[in-house]
Amino acid sequence: MTDYGIPILYTLFLWWFSTGAILFLDGLPRKTYPFSVAGWAVLYVFALWGLSASSRDMTVFGAYCTFTCGLLVWGLNEITFLMGYVTGPRTEPCPPGCKGFRHFLHAVQTILYHELGIVASAVLVTAMTWGEPNQIGTWTFLILWAMRLSTKLNIFLGVPNLTEEFLPEHLAYMKGFFRKRPMNWLFPWTVTASTVVATALVMEASRLSATDPHQAAGLTFVATLMGLAILEHWFLVLPMSVVPLWRWGLKSRVWFRRLDPRRNGSRRASRGNGAGRTPAPAAEATVVELVPQSPDHDPEPPGGGRAGRRGTTPPARVRSPSRPVGGIGVGASIEPPSFGPSARTALVPANVSRRAGG
Repeated sequence: MTDYGIPILYTLFLWWFSTGAILFLDGLPRKTYPFSVAGWAVLYVFALWGLSASSRDMTVFGAYCTFTCGLLVWGLNEITFLMGYVTGPRTEPCPPGCKGFRHFLHAVQTILYHELGIVASAVLVTAMTWGEPNQIGTWTFLILWAMRLSTKLNIFLGVPNLTEEFLPEHLAYMKGFFRKRPMNWLFPWTVTASTVVATALVMEASRLSATDPHQAAGLTFVATLMGLAILEHWFLVLPMSVVPLWRWGLKSRVWFRRLDPRRNGSRRASRGNGAGRTPAPAAEATVVELVPQSPDHDPEPPGGGRAGRRGTTPPARVRSPSRPVGGIGVGASIEPPSFGPSARTALVPANVSRRAGG
């Protein structure tokens, strides 16, 4: 039982944890992306070295090592794609009305560099293990590539569950290439073919369990991974969501979106908009209330002048507002007139001379 149980549990854990870890890192602020990619690049180099070293090891430990290294190499391609570093020459959605082969060509352009990066990684993995007896790492990488490509094609052709929750916002333009429909013609073929391959791997692992523990463990790894990939395909059409499996990985998006909803956790927007700074005082306004005078009242202003000889121009009484709101003094400083319908109340800036009434 341990010959199969432990490899199956190990594969399940790595599949679940590595996917959630990449989703968690992708949900962090974008300023952390270079550090995440640099850290995984270091793992990528060590994984290639581990593939080369363990490809000659025909023990059970060698099978564990090459399988783990194959997953780590694959992880760099995933994280650089989700973080937007390696996607494709097209970074905009498909124009309205685009369909057919032109629509497919636009979809290829959005992920072209990503697919070429996977090809380059596949060449490196094959070169590191070429001619060696332990090929578990190479099989792991190739199965991941084939099944992920199948998933992309099925999502493009149309499935009920598009798993859009895992796509970050900076790749939202790719949603235009997702199609929601009950079924597509490719799905039955891919699931059937992959099920046949998985069954053959299980049967071979069972046959070699007594004579070759290394090959039995390695085939168990690969068969379990194939089974998980088939399960992911079924999740595309079954009425259930896979989000609960990796909800912990998606929590980073929620945490940093709460910090700043405008920029999904980035504090730059707050600094750019003046958050955290002392706000500039609002412009104070002065209320000038015109007090009506009797027609025969014509006071002479101090020092003489023409203003005092106009009986029709009432003097002004200047008061400061009770509080500034939005740069203009409003509120208790504006009182209802108490002297008839011809009276007026005006707002003028504070820098207006207070000698308005003479």
